[in-house]
Amino acid sequence: MQRTATIESPIGRIAITANGRGIIEIRFGARRKVSTPRARDRTATHLRRACGQLREYFAGKRRRFTLPLDLSGGTSFQRRVWRACARIPYGEVRSYAELAAMADCPRGARAVGQGMGANPLPIVVPCHRVIRADGSLGGFGSGLPLKRRLLEWEGAG
Repeated sequence: MQRTATIESPIGRIAITANGRGIIEIRFGARRKVSTPRARDRTATHLRRACGQLREYFAGKRRRFTLPLDLSGGTSFQRRVWRACARIPYGEVRSYAELAAMADCPRGARAVGQGMGANPLPIVVPCHRVIRADGSLGGFGSGLPLKRRLLEWEGAG
């Protein structure tokens, strides 16, 4: 069973969706508010933890997420790239080529970029920390102004 909760953040309302295995999606700009479930099942527990950790991130108290993630919606290559991306430290950036090397695909910078474009868990899988080799921002599914804002938030901008 999937459930969704929303939180308010400095970048707007964020929707978090989870199932019994973990967090499956984070979306910016959620239109309607959904409260965190009070149920005591695994899905509700994952949502409460994710909401709490995202609030801590925006309060400047969290630099690393410790959440169960369900990445089963991606291909095996995408999952490998997302796991590598999740290892990029807070406040640091890596180029698409560096991320490709971290994901054991040293010539796959372009494919890594496409994989990042399909990332369902921004912030937790910090695709905003991946930039072009020349130092320019590259792409971001939610727009470059938000990518710039997140990098500035972390002191990397």
